[in-house]
Amino acid sequence: MPRKNKKRTDAVKILHGRYVGDDTKRKASLKEERVNAEVAAAIYKLRNKSKLTQKQLADLIDTTQSVISRLEDADYDGHSLSMLSRIAKALNKRLSVQFLSA
Repeated sequence: MPRKNKKRTDAVKILHGRYVGDDTKRKASLKEERVNAEVAAAIYKLRNKSKLTQKQLADLIDTTQSVISRLEDADYDGHSLSMLSRIAKALNKRLSVQFLSA
């Protein structure tokens, strides 16, 4: 049987429209959460690529394993440039910060 041309919609677009829409505060919050998740994922990936445990990375930057665990949590919003710089140095990377158009 031929399929009827049903209108298909993107679930992400529907949810975004429903929960964020044109609300400026919600848009800003969503952007902030995305940045936090990206930073957490980057730390996790770099640490794993370097074959280090959280404890080993913590020892390299003179902190605790629980701090590394928090930094790798997408919900954590306390990333500091100082701490990110220490992690980058320990992993033999260079930290870059950019200001982009909104």
